[in-house]
Amino acid sequence: MKISIVIPVYNSEQTIEKLVEKVLNVLHDREIEIVLVNDGSRDASEQVCTQLAQRHNNVKFISLRRNFGEFNAVMCGLNHANGDFCAIIDDDFQNPPAEILTLLETAQSKNYDVVYSYYDQKQHSLFRNVGSGLVNTLTTWLLDKPKDLYLSSFKLIKAEVVHEIIQYKGPYPYIDGLIFRVTRHIGKVKVSHQKRDNGASNYTIGKLISLFLNILFCYSPRPLRLLTLAGLSLFTISILLTLIELTTSLLSSHLPVTDHIVWITFLAISGMQLTGMGMMGEYLGKLFMSQSGLPQYVIKSKQNV
Repeated sequence: MKISIVIPVYNSEQTIEKLVEKVLNVLHDREIEIVLVNDGSRDASEQVCTQLAQRHNNVKFISLRRNFGEFNAVMCGLNHANGDFCAIIDDDFQNPPAEILTLLETAQSKNYDVVYSYYDQKQHSLFRNVGSGLVNTLTTWLLDKPKDLYLSSFKLIKAEVVHEIIQYKGPYPYIDGLIFRVTRHIGKVKVSHQKRDNGASNYTIGKLISLFLNILFCYSPRPLRLLTLAGLSLFTISILLTLIELTTSLLSSHLPVTDHIVWITFLAISGMQLTGMGMMGEYLGKLFMSQSGLPQYVIKSKQNV
């Protein structure tokens, strides 16, 4: 049985060598391959990864031409992984490589297609913890994810599921969304979580917003259904308010106060139009970018691949 370990690399010159050597040491008695994907790092990560691939035959290295984003880099790694199981682990050393075996044992004993890690106490920053919480709430609604399942970036996926995931060729991959399209036979296991070994997190407000938009408009039609429901609700409310205004005017022997009716109707319709235009713009924009041939990633160089 072969295990592939996919590691997206971004500005990790201080940690990636130590991480790779640790993985090789911990899994020395297993048949493994490590797939490093440099996602347009601005430091010396590419040179360090190149040296690792030259030193170890079971270390594959792919360098992308620019920064495409974590999920795009992971998709590139999955496309070049050929193990029976594929573990995805971050490059910041917060997940001990030994925990890959914990994920593997859980997957084999319960015959899970995917196993997610979770933690008693996360060592992420407050901002990242809040962002992760919001993403998990959103995915629970959009993807019918179990509420108690934390969508950690550290996970193990069976080869059959990886094969289905990589059929997606669009420019906006969301690994967890693709997983839930393929299977619901998903498990979880508690692992340890360490403080970041070096440097600062690359998790930013811009990336969080981008992730939110991708999840909202690429992986579920529910926002459109919610918009329809909101439109019907506002229409109903405006009708009721109009009737109330007319009734009040008639009972007081005055003509209808048309200004109030006009403003109520105007606000209701304008609000729905603006919201609808914004949402449709997001859907059409992403559809246009997908159909225009925007690449998921572009490879600059490969080693041991």
